[in-house]
Amino acid sequence: MNYLTVNNLSKTVGEKLLFQNITFGLEKGQKSALIAHNGTGKSTLLNIIAGLDSPDSGEVVIRNDITVSYLPQMDNFNEDDSVIENLFREETPIVQAVKEYETCVSLLERGRHDQVPQERMDNAVLEMDRLHAWDYESKIKEILSRFGIDNIFKNINELSGGQRKKTALAKALIADTDLLILDEPTNHLDVEMIEWLEGYLSSANITLLMVTHDRAFLDNVCSDIFELSNGNLYHYKGKYDYFVEKKAERLANESAEHERLRNLYRRELEWVHTSPQARTTKARARINNFEKLQEQVNRKVEAAPEAFKVQSERIGHKILEISHLDFSYPDQTIIKDFSYIFKRGEKCGIVGKNGTGKSTFLKMIMGEVKPDGGKITPGLTIQFGYFSQNDFTYPGNKIVLELVKEQAEVIRMENGNYISAAQFLNHFGFPFSQQYTYYEDLSGGERRKLHLLITLLKNPNFLILDEPTNDFDIDTLNLLEDFLTNFEGCMIIVSHDRWLMNKLVDHIFVFEGDGKIKDYYGNYTEYRLAKNKALKIQKRAEKLLREQETPVKPTRTTNANKLTYKEKKELEELELEIANLEQEKADIEAKMSAGQGSADDFAAWGRRYAEISALLDEKTERWMELSEKES
Repeated sequence: MNYLTVNNLSKTVGEKLLFQNITFGLEKGQKSALIAHNGTGKSTLLNIIAGLDSPDSGEVVIRNDITVSYLPQMDNFNEDDSVIENLFREETPIVQAVKEYETCVSLLERGRHDQVPQERMDNAVLEMDRLHAWDYESKIKEILSRFGIDNIFKNINELSGGQRKKTALAKALIADTDLLILDEPTNHLDVEMIEWLEGYLSSANITLLMVTHDRAFLDNVCSDIFELSNGNLYHYKGKYDYFVEKKAERLANESAEHERLRNLYRRELEWVHTSPQARTTKARARINNFEKLQEQVNRKVEAAPEAFKVQSERIGHKILEISHLDFSYPDQTIIKDFSYIFKRGEKCGIVGKNGTGKSTFLKMIMGEVKPDGGKITPGLTIQFGYFSQNDFTYPGNKIVLELVKEQAEVIRMENGNYISAAQFLNHFGFPFSQQYTYYEDLSGGERRKLHLLITLLKNPNFLILDEPTNDFDIDTLNLLEDFLTNFEGCMIIVSHDRWLMNKLVDHIFVFEGDGKIKDYYGNYTEYRLAKNKALKIQKRAEKLLREQETPVKPTRTTNANKLTYKEKKELEELELEIANLEQEKADIEAKMSAGQGSADDFAAWGRRYAEISALLDEKTERWMELSEKES
């Protein structure tokens, strides 16, 4: 069943063509990602689909009997209204019933009993019963709790940028919708929130179109990818690895075809220059074809990025030593008695909930914050390159190229060659035409990227990066990933980008709160799997402890620790079921990665994949219980 159809859509902003005659559709249950370079029209396309902007030509058709919910990059909240007024602006009976019930409960919790007489509360409960709205209300409470939205009577204009983004995302998820459109939903979320959102969207029975730069999030939620490039739209029916492979093939084919056209153009150009004025129909037709060929040759062709490796400064034997570090705020312990000695070439990731002190730790290393106790001793040859989240300002009246040249006119590559500052900028997504833009005219994301590039070209041998990937498109992230992979110095990186962390880091500092920092050797996915396993073991131990504390009536069984015949059969069946489920899961992954099948197939595979994952967790836990009892 088709939910969304986009027919021959075109849009130009000023003199810039964003897209031309693009056509695509979404079937019921399809979950698709839209990716492209920054500034090429992703958000504009979503705004047109959502009815907030109009195309130059073409049409968007959304099925009449479905509901649509949209999370734009910039929210459209009413500044004078409270959070609850903005969250529940829909006029559907079930939304209004939940709004009234939540208002009553919140007022009572705040001691406003005079505003909630018993009759009002009774009517609110009766209306919830009549509309069977309790499941919907539970869903709303879970979403608000996950995003830390606890004061629903707070005015929107009192919220920080991050709180506004979370509130806008909560509003989009709360809506009981068929088609969900999300523009960068993971911005301002920590890793735990992202993973919760990932699971929620994966299992939700919705149709989804989203723009995201989070490659792990994209891979775990979406079954296919649309790419907007040079005004054209390309569809890849597979996961992110499949997209990377097929895009490389497409670029290679386009490059070969472009080279063939250039050779043909040179031959035709020679004919045009040497031939007399066309008098015959055949000659005029050849000239017309030559003019068309000229247009094709002059058309911009996207090229695959080349390897980029800068030579870093020599690093000595002593790198960085942290000894018995302590730091606290008046109401919070950040670090308690932490020691560590860095080794040459080490790449360390840092993870933890927002507010646990990750950025503060980096500032202590850089000497911007003094510890309460202990010391940090860098080696004599260490040259830090520090990318902070917000603490950067450059003169607004200077152009981009001028700011970069103040740091380095040329950059020495690992092979001994040199490239200019302009070439360096162009490689990382600042085309030559944009390099003469004034700093004050750059967007927030462009300023962050420029700050990162200036940090990198200072030629440090120890990089400290605090959330370097925010606001970057996927192509820029891939370039940054390649650069950091080839970086031979040491590195500490704080990032919610799990894909990047998996590619780069050797080990992870986990900020657990209350001053505890755990060092885990492995990448982020390995750490997360180990954490989930530890949580399951802890829950099982707590369950066994509760069972031991609960008096149990004596039974006639002579040996309670041995499995009964029925349990032995169950254990055997579980082993077979788990093996079959693992095989089915692998088969589905293979199908989805192959990129074959219809949108309905992908939707069905996605639903079955989620079911299998849940069944495996359930059956594995039961198998472990029986196995422990048997042993």
